[in-house]
This record gives sequence, C-alpha cells and structure tokens, in this order.
Amino acid sequence: MIFGCATVGAIASESESAKTVGPNACAECHKQEVEAWKGSHHFKTFRDMPRDTKANEIADKMGVRRIKYDSLCASCHFTLQQKNNREEPIAGISCESCHSAGQDWIKVHSGFSGKTILFESKAEAKERWKLADSKGMIRPRSVYQLAKNCYGCHVVPQEELVNKGGHKAGSAFELVSWSQGEVRHNTWHSKGRENVAASAARARMLYLVGLGVELETALRGIGKATARKAYAFEMAKRADKARKQLAEVAKAAPGVPEIAEIVKFGHAAGLKLNNERRLTAAADGVSQQLILITEKYDGTALAALDSMIPGPDKYKGVARKPPN
Repeated sequence: MIFGCATVGAIASESESAKTVGPNACAECHKQEVEAWKGSHHFKTFRDMPRDTKANEIADKMGVRRIKYDSLCASCHFTLQQKNNREEPIAGISCESCHSAGQDWIKVHSGFSGKTILFESKAEAKERWKLADSKGMIRPRSVYQLAKNCYGCHVVPQEELVNKGGHKAGSAFELVSWSQGEVRHNTWHSKGRENVAASAARARMLYLVGLGVELETALRGIGKATARKAYAFEMAKRADKARKQLAEVAKAAPGVPEIAEIVKFGHAAGLKLNNERRLTAAADGVSQQLILITEKYDGTALAALDSMIPGPDKYKGVARKPPN
C-alpha cells in the first residue's frame, strides 16, 4: 500500500527535516505545479492514510500508535519538518520529497543571479543552476537521483514491515507510467499554459533508468533480507523480472554497452540470503553504469526502446490540464 515516493533517508532524517521549507515556499512561484500536486495521491495521503483501514491494520501489527509521527510510516508517506525541537508532519509526499529539502538551495534556484529573469544572462543562469545542484537540489534533469527517490519507497525498504506487518513489498511501479500520470507538473517553461509530457528521448531515459534502479533497489533489498519469507521472495522476483527486461533492452540497443554491463552486474550475485556483500557490490555496479548512462546519453540513441515504453493508456492517473 504505497502512496508515493520520498527522498530516501533525507526528508525522513532529522538533519534533513531541519532543512525542509515546506510546499508553501515552493507555491510562491510554482502555483500551477502545486495545483497539479493537490490533485494527486501524493497530496491526499496526508489526510487519507491515517484513516485507511489497511494502513491501520499494518500499524497495529507493527505497534505503531500514530501513523503520521512514527518514522516507520512517516519516512515514505509524509513530509517532515523540524518544529519546536521535534519532527512534525506538514504534508504528504511533496516537493521536497523528490527535489530534496530546500533550505540550502531554494533562494539560489529562484534568485536569477540577483537580477530578474529578463536580465540574467545564460552564463549566469548556468552558474546559478550549478550552484543549486551543489547545494542539493534534485532537478528533473537528474533522472537517476529522481528515480532513486521514487524506488526508495515504492520498493519497500523495511523487511519487517512486509513479513510482520503485511505491507506489500512494493508497488507495481514503472517510472514512465507513474511520472507521466497524475504527478506530472511540467508547466514552468510554458508559463502555466501546458502540462507538457516527456519528450520521446526523455521517456526513453526514464524507462531505462527506471528499470536499472528497480534492479539496483531489489538487489540491495535481498542483501538486507534476513528471513526466508515474503520480503526476500518478492525482492528476488523484482530483481529477476528487471534483469529479464534489461536483457531485452540491451539486445534492442547494442550501441549503449553500459546496458549490457548492467545485465552482467544483475547476474553477478545469487538472489539468496546471506549474500549481502556480493549483492551490494552488484547493486553498486548497476548504479555506476546508470550514472554513466545519464552522463553520456540523452535518449536520442535509444529509439529502439519506443515499443517497450508504456503509452498514455498505462499512465497512473490523469495529468492535470492547466486552466485556459
């Protein structure tokens, strides 16, 4: 029962929650984007999840008394902010869940180098974005980092939550179909006139990187598993399915040898218990190749993947249409 994604180990951690500025700070400029968010399950989980029957059944099994305040639930389902020396849930899965806690970068990214958008030069803008990146901002161009955030919760990171609590081991998550549905909020560059779908090239990168992060995350999950129970079985199934899909992708795109390397790493360690060292090394290898792919390619060389990528009929929910 996964409602959305959150920054892995970030918004959930005390140091990062101290840097959370909250969605209202983003809404000052990103009005259309925030309106899109308000129509998504990411937004609604703040109100709906504590009332959900299944969520409360899981909480009872895990000894959780307050879903919004227990880190076991809050780390993925809510945005936390430090208030009065304690972490307070302030929203569901929100802007900073995906783009990272904003205190260090929010003024940089919106400052136009101390000018206005009309007078900032391209060189100044480039330096501004470079500085925002260095301060932790995760922008849409950072496909790998965004995917890691999503899969970090959509593939459940806690074994006991599954084996004891009865939580699903993860969503039937795929990066294109989930990012292009109700959560899509690509309205900034059109000044709010359109909610633009991913280009063909970007969709290819989302699909490929998403599969790779699925494999990486599942490998790490198996490595951390301690019991021959549901969690380990589900992680192994996810890893095996991702390996097979990536093998097809590698066959279709031989001009991108890094994909074949990912497949090799996916088979470098047995999908079994008590194998954490080798599974972690394999996951690290997958990660390194994915980073190389995002640095070297922009999707234009991956047209052979188009028939594999889910179309609009598979999107998770409907993307918001901005008002005329």
